[in-house]
Amino acid sequence: MHPGEQTIFALSSGRLPSAISVVRVSGSQAGPLLAALVGKIPAPRVATRALLRDAGQHPIDDALILWFPAPASATGEDVAELHLHGGRAVLAALFATLAAFPNVRPAEPGEFTRRAFENGKLDLTEAEALDDLIHADTDRQRRQALRQLKGLLGDKARDWRNQIIAASALIEAGIDFSDEADVPAELIAPALARVKALLGEIEEVLAAQGRSERLREGLVVAIAGPPNVGKSTLINQLARREVAIVSPHAGTTRDIIEVQLDLDGYPVTVIDTAGIRDAKDPVEQEGVRRAMTRAAEADLVLWLSDPQYETQPPDGGAPVWRVRNKIDLGQRVSNAVQAASSRQSGVDFEISASRGDGMAELVSALARFAGDYLGSEEGALIGRERHRQLLQAVAASLRRSVAVAGQGEELVAEELRSAAYSLGRLLGRVDVEDLLDVIFREFCVGK
Repeated sequence: MHPGEQTIFALSSGRLPSAISVVRVSGSQAGPLLAALVGKIPAPRVATRALLRDAGQHPIDDALILWFPAPASATGEDVAELHLHGGRAVLAALFATLAAFPNVRPAEPGEFTRRAFENGKLDLTEAEALDDLIHADTDRQRRQALRQLKGLLGDKARDWRNQIIAASALIEAGIDFSDEADVPAELIAPALARVKALLGEIEEVLAAQGRSERLREGLVVAIAGPPNVGKSTLINQLARREVAIVSPHAGTTRDIIEVQLDLDGYPVTVIDTAGIRDAKDPVEQEGVRRAMTRAAEADLVLWLSDPQYETQPPDGGAPVWRVRNKIDLGQRVSNAVQAASSRQSGVDFEISASRGDGMAELVSALARFAGDYLGSEEGALIGRERHRQLLQAVAASLRRSVAVAGQGEELVAEELRSAAYSLGRLLGRVDVEDLLDVIFREFCVGK
């Protein structure tokens, strides 16, 4: 039997042990399996208490069971859900019983969602959104993923595709009736008007989105600077816990340390790097090399210095904020003198990472930068780079269809077919087999 025709099962809830575990079963054998476990198939979509038994009729657990016959289920197949106690021995006994049935096997990562996609329950944008929702770390990520799961992009893409198909039908009708002089012009003119309007709408979406798809990955901020200026103390202060070793000796940090932050709902990854200097030790040299590389790849660099050790940041593509640390050391000058000194030296922020001075202002500025960089549009359509690339391909095809209008209806029709094809790939309805394994293997088991 083909793997796609086999019945699959998996734990769909959290790590064991737990108070309650949810096991999902999907496929043609879900009904017989349920009947064998509890003696009958319960009423659809009604939670029913039952005693689960193994093949020898020995009790496994007292559980709640739900039955979702096809096609009214999450996967479009017959689905059974078993809600039982989350002990390791309980689950081991149940899984051994399920696996003993012919053509029944444990599910692969993402296999439930893939079956839902293949059975028309989800399009590819919604399947991707489901994965994003599961892995959302911040509230803004959650809201964006939920909007996509509800069809924000998928519904719009289906509407665009229908409009392109309608325009293409008019163009091809003009080709079919080309022997009647007045018919092609009457058909092609409204088709091209529709194409131009659609092109304008898609170009507006592409222009407005900015970097909204980066919300999935988040902002990357690198803390860089010479040794012993307080980089590790700063990352500990931002994380509100001890994630990096703090030492008065230079060269303590030799590898990359990363911390995930939630700043006003925006995901931010802060990287603590090795102190940048001419190192003699080979291990520290490698740490400095990695620090320079990560700083160059970051979206923002916080270049740290202190009043006794002012250095200039290296040239790079990312924006650089100069942050003067250790302002609590030595005699404090007046605020006016301090501000004037900061402006003259090009310092953007003055902080004490050990005591917390100036940290509120720095964190607020980081949150504002993240909002500007990642985009704050509540209705952002584009969630992934894949979406942007395919919409750019659609726009390019529509643009070419308008440009070749005077060279023949056949060329226009071909460009419209190309645009519709790209939208089909966006939705996962044409020629996406090469993508499916990549997308669904990122899912967790049981989803």
